[in-house]
Amino acid sequence: MTRLSGVPLKFTFDGRELTGFLGDTLASALLANGIHRVSTSIKYGRPRGIVGAGVEDSNALVQIEKPFPEPMLSATTVELYDGLVARGLPGQGRLAAEPDPARYDAKHVHCDVLVIGAGPAGRAAAAAATGRVLLVDDQPDGEAPEGVRFLSRTTAFGIYDDGFVLALERRGEPAAPERISRQRVWRIRAKRIVIATGAHERPIVFPDNDRPGIMLASAARTYLNRYGVLAGKRVVVFTTNDSAYDAASDLADAGAAIVRIVDAREGHGIIGTDGDQHITAAYVAPLGSMEGERVECDLLLVSGGWNPAVHLFSQARGKLRYAPELGAYVPDGDLPTVSVVGAAAGEGLPETKVLWQVPAPESEVDTRFVDQQRDATVSDVLRATGAGLRSLEHIKRYTTIGTAHDQGKTSGMLAAGITAEALGVDLATQRPTTFRPPYTPVSFAALAGRNRGGLHDPVRVTTIHPWHVEHGAEFENVGQWKRPWYYPRPGESMHDAVRRECRAARNDVAVMDGSTLGKIDVQGPDAGWFLDMLYTNMMSNLRVGRIRYGVMCGVDGMVIDDGTVIRVGEERFLVTTTTGNAAMVLEWMEEWLQTEWPHLGVFATSVTEHWTTIPLVGPRSRAVLGRLAPGLDVSNEAFGFMTWQDAEVAGLQARVCRISFSGELAYEINVPSWYGPALWQSIVDQGATPYGTETMHVLRAEKGYPIIGQDTDGTVTPQDLGMSWAVSKKKADFIGKRSFARAENNRPDRKHFVGLLPVDPSVLLPEGAQIIESETVPPPPVRMLGHVTSSYDSAALGRTFALALVRSGRERIGETLYVPVGDEVVPVTVTESVLFDKEGARRDG
Repeated sequence: MTRLSGVPLKFTFDGRELTGFLGDTLASALLANGIHRVSTSIKYGRPRGIVGAGVEDSNALVQIEKPFPEPMLSATTVELYDGLVARGLPGQGRLAAEPDPARYDAKHVHCDVLVIGAGPAGRAAAAAATGRVLLVDDQPDGEAPEGVRFLSRTTAFGIYDDGFVLALERRGEPAAPERISRQRVWRIRAKRIVIATGAHERPIVFPDNDRPGIMLASAARTYLNRYGVLAGKRVVVFTTNDSAYDAASDLADAGAAIVRIVDAREGHGIIGTDGDQHITAAYVAPLGSMEGERVECDLLLVSGGWNPAVHLFSQARGKLRYAPELGAYVPDGDLPTVSVVGAAAGEGLPETKVLWQVPAPESEVDTRFVDQQRDATVSDVLRATGAGLRSLEHIKRYTTIGTAHDQGKTSGMLAAGITAEALGVDLATQRPTTFRPPYTPVSFAALAGRNRGGLHDPVRVTTIHPWHVEHGAEFENVGQWKRPWYYPRPGESMHDAVRRECRAARNDVAVMDGSTLGKIDVQGPDAGWFLDMLYTNMMSNLRVGRIRYGVMCGVDGMVIDDGTVIRVGEERFLVTTTTGNAAMVLEWMEEWLQTEWPHLGVFATSVTEHWTTIPLVGPRSRAVLGRLAPGLDVSNEAFGFMTWQDAEVAGLQARVCRISFSGELAYEINVPSWYGPALWQSIVDQGATPYGTETMHVLRAEKGYPIIGQDTDGTVTPQDLGMSWAVSKKKADFIGKRSFARAENNRPDRKHFVGLLPVDPSVLLPEGAQIIESETVPPPPVRMLGHVTSSYDSAALGRTFALALVRSGRERIGETLYVPVGDEVVPVTVTESVLFDKEGARRDG
C-alpha cells in the first residue's frame, strides 16, 4: 500500500503540525495521521468524526485559517496543499475580516451533450454521444473518451430550464498564482443532458451512532483504495446489503482485522457503542433485543443501502418514485432532454433489507441521530409527527433535518423512512422533499466572480466625462452612472452654482449631458401594438417624425416609468426611459415578449450607450442651433414641438428632437457616442452654460414634471399625478388598465401630486418630511397626510418650493398644512404642481 504521489505537504490542524501528501484531501490526511475526531456537534457539543469521503459527509466541518480564512468547509472536499492551517468547527464558523486575495471567474460553454459524472456509466454515455460532448466530474482525476471535452474538479450544482446548467470548477487553492482563478463557474447550455452522478451510501440509525470512528463502508474503501489510508485496525461491519462485504474484503487484505460482520438480513444489528473521543466498542444484538454483546473495535463501518443521487434530475423537474427493493427514490422515467444512467437511475445497486433504525432501549437522552450535522434525533422526528405534521416538507422544517451543508444526502431518506414508520404509511405515497440548487455549497465569492470591488457595481461614464472632470464638475451617482451634479466656479457654493445654471437655462442658453437617458430600439411588424400595451396612451398611431410622451404602469396600475417614444419608421420606434430604470424597462419588455406574447414580431435592443444625447435649453437655444446647423430650418413652423429631424450639426450627422424637460425652448441633439465630445465642445464654444442634474431637477420641478422613483413610491397612478390625459380611453387594453377600476384606486382620499409653498419663502423643506393637518404635533398616533418628494430653492420663483404627495391633495389647493421640521412646525400652502409658466408660453421661444 503506497501513499499517493509521495510528494509531502505540511499542514496544521487544531494547532498540530502534520504531514500529508499531494493528492490527499484534508480528511484523508487526518485519517492517515490517526485523527478521526474533527469537530463537535452544534447543539450538544458531542465529538464528531469523518463519516464519508465526499460531499455526502455530514460531520467533518472545518475552518480554514491560512492562507485565507474560510468557514464551513467539509474536510472531505478540501484538497490538501502546502501550508494549509485549519481547525475543527462546532457547526458554525467565522467569516474573514480581510479581503479575499484569490480570483474567481466564469465562462460560458455550449454543447450538444452534457454528461455529468465520469464513472463507468458516464464515460460510456460520453463515448456513445455525438456532436460536441462535455463531460464534468467532481473528482481531481479521471479520464474521458477521445474527442470528449473533460472538466475535472467540476461539480454541476444546478439544472435550470432550457438545458442551462451551472457547474463549479475548483482550479487552485487560495494561494494559487494570481493568473489562475481559484474557482470558476461554468454556465453551460446543453441540448441534451445525461446524469450519471452515482449514489450515496446510507447510514443506519442506532444509539450513539455519531461517535468518531463510525464511517460509511464505502468511505473506508475509498480512503484505502484512493488515498492509501487504512481507517482502522479492528473493524466491525454493520450492513443491510452485499456492498459492505467488498469494503470488508479490501480492508482485510490491507491488514485490518474484521472482527465481526453484523448483517441485518440475518436478524442482527448494532444497539449501541462505547468510546469518548473515538469508538472503542460496538454492541451487537438480535434485532428487537435490548441487550447485546460488546465487541471491541476502533472502526465501525455502516451500510444501510444506497440513495441514487437524483438531486439534479429532480431540479430539472423530473418525477421520482419509491423503489422498495432499494429503500430509496429513483427517477420515474426520463425527461425529453434529460436522462439518468448508472447508479443515479438505481441501476446496478444491491438490493437491501430496508432498515432505517435499530430498535433500541429507551433512555433519557436520545442519541439516535438522524441528521448528525443538525443534532436531530429520532425523538425530534417523532415529536413532529406527534404534533400532527404529515408532509416530509413540514417535518424537514420542524426538525431542520436536511438543511445543513450536506443538504440531507445521508439523513433525508432516513427521516422519510422513520416518518413513514411513525405514521404507518407507505413511502410510495409520500412525496420526497424538494431538491433545490445548489447540489453542494457554493461560495458567494464564486457566484460573484469578477463582479467585486470596483466591478461589483461598475461605474459608467459618458464619452463627455473627461470634459466634465477637467472643468471641475461635482458628480452624483444615478443608477450606475456618474453624472455631473453641478459645475462650481472658483469660490462658488453648490447653491450659487445651481442658481447661476438655472438663470442661464431660463434667460439665456444652457447645455446638459443627457447621454445616460435610457434608449431602447423597438423594431418589428408588431412594435406598435406592443407599445400600445406597455404605455397607458396610444403609440401605434404616432406618425413617423413625431414624438409622444408616455407613462408605463405595472399590472397593479402604478407608474413604473415615463419617457418619450420616437417613431423612426413604420416598424421602428426609439423608446427613452429614465436613467435609473433603463435596464428594468428592457427586462420588463423582454418578460412580456418571452412569457406572454412570444408570437409577436418585436425585437427590443438597448442603444443607451450608442448615442450621446445633449439637451440644448433656453431662449437662445434656437439661435445657437441655427448657427451650428445652417441647413436646418429651426423655426416653429418648420420644426414644431415633439417632432424630430435628421440634420448636420457642427459638421456631424445628428438626430435633433424638439423635447423639453425644463419648460423652456429646448432641443435634444443625438449623435453617435464617439462624436459626443466634439458636439459638446462646439455647443460650449457658442456660449452655452453647462448645467448638471441638480439644475435639471429644479427646472423640471418648477414645471411640475415628476421624477419616477423620487416623486413616486410604487403606490402612485397616472391619475394621482394629475396625468389622466395620458391614459387612453380608446384602447381596449394595456398593462395596468384593469387595476384602474379597483375600489382602492378610486378612493377620494388617495395621495395626489401637488406643490407646497412654505409661508416663510426662505424655509427649505427636507425631502421626505411628513405633512400633517395641525400647527402643533398631536400625541401619537399622528395622522400623516403625505410627504415631501422634492424641495428646492428657485431663482425663477424667488423663493423655496416643494412637490409632495398629499391625501386628497387637489381638493386641498389653497389650504394651509404643516410640516414638522426638527422642533418646529412649518406652515405651507398647497398649490398646483406647476409653479412656473403655467400657460407654457416659454416652450416655443
